[in-house]
Amino acid sequence: MNASELRQLFPILNQEVNGKPLVYLDSAATSQKPVHVIEALDKYYREYNSNVHRGVHTLGTKATDGYEGAREKVRRFINAKSTQEVIFTRGTTTAINTVASSYGLANLKEGDEIVITPMEHHSNIIPWQQVARVTGAALKYIPLQPDGSIALEDVENTVTANTKIVSVMQVSNVLGAINPIKEIAAIAHKHGAIMVVDGAQSTPHMKIDVQDLDCDFFAFSAHKMCGPTGIGVLYGKKALLNKMEPIEFGGEMIDFVGLQESTWKELPWKFEGGTPIIAGAIGLGAAIDFLTEVGLDAIQQHEHELAEYAMERMSEIEGLVIYGPKHRAGLVTFNLDDVHPHDVATVLDAEGIAVRAGHHCAQPLMKWLNATATARASFYLYNTKDEIDTFVKGLSTTKEYFGHVF
Repeated sequence: MNASELRQLFPILNQEVNGKPLVYLDSAATSQKPVHVIEALDKYYREYNSNVHRGVHTLGTKATDGYEGAREKVRRFINAKSTQEVIFTRGTTTAINTVASSYGLANLKEGDEIVITPMEHHSNIIPWQQVARVTGAALKYIPLQPDGSIALEDVENTVTANTKIVSVMQVSNVLGAINPIKEIAAIAHKHGAIMVVDGAQSTPHMKIDVQDLDCDFFAFSAHKMCGPTGIGVLYGKKALLNKMEPIEFGGEMIDFVGLQESTWKELPWKFEGGTPIIAGAIGLGAAIDFLTEVGLDAIQQHEHELAEYAMERMSEIEGLVIYGPKHRAGLVTFNLDDVHPHDVATVLDAEGIAVRAGHHCAQPLMKWLNATATARASFYLYNTKDEIDTFVKGLSTTKEYFGHVF
């Protein structure tokens, strides 16, 4: 299927906004959902809504099968060795916080180092700041190249024998930079550190093989990959997860509870306290089915072509600055003359075009870019070159409007 045909599977795209056909260019924030996912969620709530694991009745068994079946789909999707290495969380943020709070606080001390980059999303900065504050470990940053990319030489110069954790996003939500995770992981392991990967912006758009990457932890969210909000995944190597303590306690994650002490279930359930996100997992499973059928290689190629086309067209607009490396994932972050990004987004919205504006949960990167905020257009499998033409026309309208105002 081409993008025009795929669009027909996304009901929300068939509407007008402010009297104009919707052009949705904000998939890096959250993607739209195909009928396949919407119907899977509807079927669960209509036909077999029940709690999982505890009951032996028919609905409970169907719900458990759907929930655990989704876990197996995730395992295959990222090529984990075992479903015991697949933990359902509320999203990427919760997954990274789990590693920081469970592994980081237990294994770091004064004199140790945590290494990240200035391009990280706040969700991959603040948890490590907190670990450093509590443990006395030092938080270090790999410097960025002038175009915002990472040079392996800089990784080598930053990671030392004192480094215990390296945590890097695979794809930047601002720059579109695709980071060399496999090579960074090799450097981390050479020095005895573990490798944590924020896969929020990569998992929806390219094939992920956690065994090939040799990362120790990998986190991603469903809502950016055609799935529901409120659910994500933490992958972790079994040997590490087995040594870690859960950070949420209560029902579902326990084995035996006594008056003075308790023991935990085996993986992955010891990290899934309380009633789990059942519908979300089933919806994520449906999203994986959908993306697998479309093909991740085809999605990545389509987005690469859209990004190249967008940058080519946007370069025609005088006074427009694009941030990030030339080789990038399917998004373009930019500023237009002295027009504030929120004003750019507002004028585009009046034309039915949805883009993101602000600091994109990346304030340290904004400082590095010497920008208070930026605007971002992000693409997915349902976007077309015609939409990019509409977007560029909208940028021209914005420039013309504020040219008159000023």
